[in-house]
Amino acid sequence: MKIYDYNGKKNICGRRIREARFKRQLTQSDLAAQMQINGVIIERDSISRIEIGTRFVTDYELKVFSKVLKVETAWLLAEEAENE
Repeated sequence: MKIYDYNGKKNICGRRIREARFKRQLTQSDLAAQMQINGVIIERDSISRIEIGTRFVTDYELKVFSKVLKVETAWLLAEEAENE
């Protein structure tokens, strides 16, 4: 299986997930627990790896991140400006 990177990362939503998590004042453990309550089994270390871009994010995980963090999926997928 070929592993793909996009600009050196395995996802484009990790930075926005971290930003939304901070705004909601959730720890990575809190976010993992909320994800599990909503049917996605994920651990705190996986949240960390997603946020730093070393783990892929599945479509169903993205959908639940959007729900739990109360943000639009499109916002999570938005390209970052070069100066951000």
